[in-house]
Amino acid sequence: MNKKNDEISNLTLSQVELRKENRDREIAFSASLMQSGSGYTGPFTTDFTLTYRNVFTNIGNAYNPITGVFTAPLKGAYMFRVSVFGHGPTTATADIFKNGKLMVAAHAHQPEEGLNSSNGVVLILEVGDVVYVRLWPNTRIFDDQYNRNTFSGFLLFPLR
Repeated sequence: MNKKNDEISNLTLSQVELRKENRDREIAFSASLMQSGSGYTGPFTTDFTLTYRNVFTNIGNAYNPITGVFTAPLKGAYMFRVSVFGHGPTTATADIFKNGKLMVAAHAHQPEEGLNSSNGVVLILEVGDVVYVRLWPNTRIFDDQYNRNTFSGFLLFPLR
């Protein structure tokens, strides 16, 4: 009976250690453009880094809502997603960048009415790599209480 209790005690200690280890691996964020109100962002004459200020989740605090930049705290495989919403005839286009290099674009264009697009990508990041979203020149997006312009990301699994 004592042997069984010792085994249970050791198992419990192992679970506690595993939970502590995994806590450092809990990285996820999701945010939309505007904290309140409604309005357009853009158009600008050059690319413009978007700052998603309405933060829904920021586990691990790797996303900075002031700069709009996610900084990898851990080497790993991460999933990122962007969605854009706007009104025609002005195009709505935003790109996900990694360390200054374009990865994927979310692009929508039509002569009138609402337009939307989204895209996602799995990226291998090293500690300190940065990921952010840029609005194309001469495009615009519209946000309101429905939070249709979003940027999200999370750690799928760490890498050695």
